[in-house]
Amino acid sequence: MAEEQNLDLVKISPNAVPPVCKLMDYGKFRFEQTKREKEARKNQRVVEIKEVRMSPSIDVNDFNVKLRSAQKFLADGNRCKVTVRFRGREMAHTNIGQDLLMKFAESCGDIAVMDKSPKLEGRHMSLFLSPKPAKDVKNKE
Repeated sequence: MAEEQNLDLVKISPNAVPPVCKLMDYGKFRFEQTKREKEARKNQRVVEIKEVRMSPSIDVNDFNVKLRSAQKFLADGNRCKVTVRFRGREMAHTNIGQDLLMKFAESCGDIAVMDKSPKLEGRHMSLFLSPKPAKDVKNKE
């Protein structure tokens, strides 16, 4: 039957009893399948982790600049890692860095969700922010 219709006989389920076969143009099928895979790959988005670094003795204007850059990263759909680096005697006052990170997270609260709370790793304390899901924004409107 396949030769009469100039089609290919393709085994769909060879382990079944009796084996299941289908008449199709296999070349056309492969072409359409690769086309669908390319389209799916095109629509995928790779989420990057952007980092913003600060020190515990950061000034208000510098803080606002860092905040705006982080908000831009989050608006683009990327995750953001906010890091406070402690140097020398600043290690004795890690609570200042933690307060700074919590203030940063609150300021980004309307567009971001805190993934991980502030955590001290060596001389760095970091916090992860990710953009709020798009579903919530549509429901509010």
